[in-house]
Amino acid sequence: MNRYTKFINMMESYFTKDFDKAKKGITKTREVKEETVKKAFLKGNTEVLVILEDSGREILIDDFSSDEDIKKYLGASFINPKR
Repeated sequence: MNRYTKFINMMESYFTKDFDKAKKGITKTREVKEETVKKAFLKGNTEVLVILEDSGREILIDDFSSDEDIKKYLGASFINPKR
């Protein structure tokens, strides 16, 4: 399962993904575009961990989350029309 992270603070929001480097045994975190996350989320088998930096709350959004939560934390374009 793919996991992306969305950080939300007062000024902005952005998506990141962790990449494992097998040879060095480290994990790199890189910023990714919203379109990349949207494409993977609509395909399925993807979850997004939403972190609200101001309050410290964490919400896990996946295929089985309600349309209300998806719309609230990710946006209306992340809702799969086939549901």
